[in-house]
Amino acid sequence: MQHDLAERCRAITGTRWFSVAVLALILANALVLGVETYTGFAARRHDELKLVEHCFLAAFTVEILLRAGAHADRPRDFLRDPWNLFDLAVVLCAFLPVIRENATVLRLLRLARVLRAARFLPQLRIVLVAVARSLPGTVSFLLVGALLLYVYAMVGWLFFAAEDPEHYGSLGRAVLTLFLLMTLDGLGDAVRAGLEISRWSIAYYASYVLLGSFVLVNVLIGVVLTSLEEARDMERDLESPGAPAPPTSQSTSQPSPQPSSQPTSQEVLHARVTAARRALADLERSLADLTPPPPAPERDPARPSR
Repeated sequence: MQHDLAERCRAITGTRWFSVAVLALILANALVLGVETYTGFAARRHDELKLVEHCFLAAFTVEILLRAGAHADRPRDFLRDPWNLFDLAVVLCAFLPVIRENATVLRLLRLARVLRAARFLPQLRIVLVAVARSLPGTVSFLLVGALLLYVYAMVGWLFFAAEDPEHYGSLGRAVLTLFLLMTLDGLGDAVRAGLEISRWSIAYYASYVLLGSFVLVNVLIGVVLTSLEEARDMERDLESPGAPAPPTSQSTSQPSPQPSSQPTSQEVLHARVTAARRALADLERSLADLTPPPPAPERDPARPSR
C-alpha cells in the first residue's frame, strides 16, 4: 500500500506542470505580500486578502503532503533532503497557535515561502548552497577584519582624535569611519583631512586600504568562488546520481563482448607494421638480384698446381 501511494504521488510531483504550478503559487504569494504593504488597499480588501492567504496555505499544505507521500516507501529520504525540511517547517509553522497570533512573525514566515522558489531555480539554489558553504570562511574573514578594524581604529584615535573628533573622537566612531572607508567611499576627503593633520596620515590610509579593501576583500571573494564551485559540483552530482562510474582495471582488461565494426588503433598499427615488413623483405630480395656475384680469385702462374 505504501509503495502504491508513493508511486501515485511521484507520478504527480515528478511532472513538469507540478513544479511550474508550485513556482507560480510562490510568485503569486510574493505578489500578494507586496500588495499588503499598501495599507489603504489592504484595509479595504482585508477579507479578500485573508481568503487568498488561506487558499495559499491550503495549496502549500497539499503540495508538501504530496511530496511526503512520494517518499511513503522511504520516509528517511524525505528527511535527508534539506529543502524538504525547510518546506515542511515553513508550512507547519503557519499552523502553530503562538505564531499565528503574532502578525510580525507570521509575515516573516510567509516571506520565507518566497525562498522556496530556489527549489525550482537551479542557479538560485546553487547560490544559496554556496552562501551556506562559505559561512565558515566568512566567519574567519570577519574575525580577521574585526581585528584589523580594531587596531587601525586605535591608531586613528591616538593620532586624529584631537584634530578630527567627528570621525576619530572615540573607538566606536573610528571603527565606523574605517568600516565606511573599506568600501572606498569618501576616501579622498579622509586623505585630504588627514594630510592637514600630518603627512604620515598618507601611510596610515594607504596601508589600511591595501589590507582592508584589497587583500581582505579579495580573500572573501576567493572563499565565495570556491564555495560556489563546490556547490555547482554538488548540484551536478544530485542531477546525475546514476552516472556511469569510471572503468576499473578489471573492466579494461577484459575485451568487449560485442565486436566492433570499426578497426581499433592497435589493429591499424599492426597492419601498417606488417606492410612495412613485407616491403623491406621485397626490397632485400630486389637488391640481392641486382647485386653481381663476387669475382673468383686469380691463380698464380708460378705456383704449381697439384
